[in-house]
Amino acid sequence: MEQKILIPLDGSKIGEAALPRVEDLVSKLVPGGARVEVTLLQVVSTMRYLAVAGETGVQIPFDEKTLEIDRQKAQEYLDKAAERLRNIGATVYTRVEIGSAADEIIRVADEINANLIAMSTHGRSGITRWAFGSISDRVLRGARQPILLIRARKSQP
Repeated sequence: MEQKILIPLDGSKIGEAALPRVEDLVSKLVPGGARVEVTLLQVVSTMRYLAVAGETGVQIPFDEKTLEIDRQKAQEYLDKAAERLRNIGATVYTRVEIGSAADEIIRVADEINANLIAMSTHGRSGITRWAFGSISDRVLRGARQPILLIRARKSQP
């Protein structure tokens, strides 16, 4: 039996909330003879700056050099995150893609034939959800795979 799990990560501790759940799942599947492939994905956005003048706003893309720096940082982060999963018997792949996070998550899940997308949600609501959008909501509505959503706990001061 082969299981393929996609875990989108954004580089934050909140974004890592799904990792312990997947580690628990892998630790139960591998001893039973399952082959578990986990793909860790981070999506680097090309649009980082928003220039606003009056009622008009425009997003300004990063240049190629800045995108390459972001890509390298993302790859280093994913390589480090992969170690714990490898230590419990999963085969782990890492991918850094550039584009819209929700669109890339859905595309990669289809491309790797994922059985499950496991991701955390920041739990935004109200104006912050409107301003930042909800990647998990867009993935939930657009993906063909089952999705395990883990609401991250807010850090206690």
